[in-house]
Amino acid sequence: MGAVIATEGLGKRYLRTRAVGGYRTLRESLMEWAAAPVRWWRRGSLAAPSEDFWALQDVGVEVQAGEVVGVIGRNGAGKSTFLKILSRVTRPTTGRVVLEGRVGSLLEVGTGFHPELTGRENIFLNGAILGMSRQEIRRQFDEIVEFAECGPFLETPVKRYSSGMYVRLAFAVAAHLEPEILLVDEVLAVGDAAFQRKCLGKMGQVARAGRTVLLVSHNMAAVTRLCDRALWFDHGRLRESGPPGEIITKYLASTAEEGGEVWYSHANGNGGPGSEYVRLEAIRVRSDRGLVASTLDIRRPFHVEVQYRILRRTSNLRVGVRLSAHDGTVLLSTTDMDHEGELVREPGVFVSRCEVPGELLNCGLYYVTVGCDFPMVQTHFLVDHGLAFQIAPTGGAGGHISDGRSGLLRLQLPWAVEQVGA
Repeated sequence: MGAVIATEGLGKRYLRTRAVGGYRTLRESLMEWAAAPVRWWRRGSLAAPSEDFWALQDVGVEVQAGEVVGVIGRNGAGKSTFLKILSRVTRPTTGRVVLEGRVGSLLEVGTGFHPELTGRENIFLNGAILGMSRQEIRRQFDEIVEFAECGPFLETPVKRYSSGMYVRLAFAVAAHLEPEILLVDEVLAVGDAAFQRKCLGKMGQVARAGRTVLLVSHNMAAVTRLCDRALWFDHGRLRESGPPGEIITKYLASTAEEGGEVWYSHANGNGGPGSEYVRLEAIRVRSDRGLVASTLDIRRPFHVEVQYRILRRTSNLRVGVRLSAHDGTVLLSTTDMDHEGELVREPGVFVSRCEVPGELLNCGLYYVTVGCDFPMVQTHFLVDHGLAFQIAPTGGAGGHISDGRSGLLRLQLPWAVEQVGA
């Protein structure tokens, strides 16, 4: 089996127009109009100043038949642009793409659907766009409807569907109409948890059937579980390609700060992420002795601190921490409401601190994500993988612990030993 996707020198350039100022008075506008001929003579144009922006640059990739490839990177790294070019939604500025086989894609909610047509009609429309015959579509029709869970609404125009129903039907069509290449962007985040698991299971079935899958996702655990290879995009370029575990570890390490403490705010508290109510100032990890540290003793408890500035009197504010493993697997989530409940906070600087017991996490690299919100109302800030720390095998008679325990957690569970027979 050879390559079914091959790109060479792939690039996509957009023209980004710069802002030219805000509202002006009538006098300023008249003066601007009067000076326009002189500006045109000097610059040759009256257009607003603009500059080139390369969403993709010099990307060369080969994907083999039957390969499942995860595409990862920060927002704005060029992942979705890459898939849009492969789907022929947009044309590349430079380079070329070679595709072998029929392409099914799910890039945005409702891509390829006609809002005035019913669910049934859109299934046949999408199938026709993919090059399927009516007989092939009919053969898969019942499976598509059952998977999408939209049977009662099959004769309803899709413009009346919720975003969740829309994406369920769109994914069901894309996955069941047997394309040789399936391209899936981060639209699965629209569905609920049960449907996401269903979709991941279906993509696994598609891969096992020998078809090729490209998956753009921020769910590192899903990429690790499903994919044979990961492509890491950074600022429009393909930074690295390789085994998912290795590439994800490098990617997450590049997005996190290592040093035990990260400051997001200046002294006045106005520089960090947040809202009119609260601003994030710092994230830090402290050892059991109260010292800021990036490497922690596996045996000892440690604290994760979130420092923030309250700008307006608040109640029902929730500050949370999430710990993730090196591959993005979420280990635990906790909030300061677990202890305090509802708390009135006056303007000033606060620290929400949680304690993680010793002998809980095994040796390895971990990441801290922090967030703050009014539950179900407003999110004030969310910083993914904002800080990294290491659990080290320190201590013990030989200077380290090596007892062969595997896994991410290192719990000492209660055991009982009893004799039940001679």
